[in-house]
Amino acid sequence: MNKIKLTILLTVLIDVIGFGIVIPVMPFYVQSFGAKAFTITLLFAVFAFFSFFSGPVMGALSDRIGRRPILIASIISTSLGWLVFAGARSIAMLFVGRIIDGLAAGNIVTAQGYLVDIAKDDKERTTNLGLIGMSFGIGFIVGPLLGGLLGTISHTLPFWFVGGLAAMNAISAYLFLPETNRGAAKNGALKLNPFAPLVRAAADKTLFFGYLVWLLFMIAVAEMQSIMALYLFSAYGFQEFATSLFMTGTGIMVALNQGLVLKRFWLKYFSEHNLGFWTLLASAAGFIFLDSGIFYFFIFGFVVTAFSQSLLRVVLTSQAVALAEPARKGETLGVMNSLTSAGMIFGPVIAGAAFGLWRGLPLLISAILMLLAFFVALAKRRSLAVALSNDPATGALI
Repeated sequence: MNKIKLTILLTVLIDVIGFGIVIPVMPFYVQSFGAKAFTITLLFAVFAFFSFFSGPVMGALSDRIGRRPILIASIISTSLGWLVFAGARSIAMLFVGRIIDGLAAGNIVTAQGYLVDIAKDDKERTTNLGLIGMSFGIGFIVGPLLGGLLGTISHTLPFWFVGGLAAMNAISAYLFLPETNRGAAKNGALKLNPFAPLVRAAADKTLFFGYLVWLLFMIAVAEMQSIMALYLFSAYGFQEFATSLFMTGTGIMVALNQGLVLKRFWLKYFSEHNLGFWTLLASAAGFIFLDSGIFYFFIFGFVVTAFSQSLLRVVLTSQAVALAEPARKGETLGVMNSLTSAGMIFGPVIAGAAFGLWRGLPLLISAILMLLAFFVALAKRRSLAVALSNDPATGALI
């Protein structure tokens, strides 16, 4: 592995470790302010709301002025946001911290742009994006364990730690990351309207249905992520550390699936198109098992959803980049990031409201959304059958 790729992956790893630290602790920390489930999920949503607007802009800026400055700026924003969150003395300041973090959210999308820049062919591009997934997996192994341990000492300690970790991440990116987008377009007016890439995405006949599948997928995933700690406590009495062990298990499965199995098995024996299509259905089944109320079925559903989501993230992203014009690959990744943010806005809001009615309702809704995504993919699959047979390498984003 070359030095640039290793440095980028380490940067992603540090960022994800920081994110993984806070997931099992954040609901319990916010509850100490007297907040209810809906307020807790709104804190997930408010970050996503601001990153929804910043995502396409950061992606377009990385195409225009380079990957390096955008990545460093976004990491600094993450550090400041978590430090404000850790030092909050009111619910309002908790929201301010999440807003700061969301204002320049572009860490992962810019890192993806780096790895797309240095890929020599389509297979290496998919493998590189899978390595980011592996970094996610490792981060979600180390991060939740640290969060669970630090949270037993103090509910604020994980947030101070992650703020400092992000600050060190920014320093390492400044010292060691080179610029890879040396062919960035320097001419013409720079358009910073965050809706412009989304408008172009809506008009893109090739990618539109794939974007829709991605949005439904991300709403379903965001629902589960935002409510999982509360669900585990309500259904099985799990506290911070026990919840962190589940997150760690997810990280192990993602790391193995994306870092090792993806290249050696999934991409060897299946096309990207078929992987994306059938895994949508498997993910829907996984959510149903999660919602069964039987612990052993819950474990099975947890494994199925973890494997399914790890495949879908890589395959759908890779196909989007394959179809994008060379000068708009960063923007395309930014659109994907914005749709992820949209899912993280609607998902937690829906989950918080649904959880107040019945703790299993958010997971049932997630299963329904994945079934909708499957049927959208099915309809698009049939309409593009001829095109896929003519161009199987890039096909469709489903």
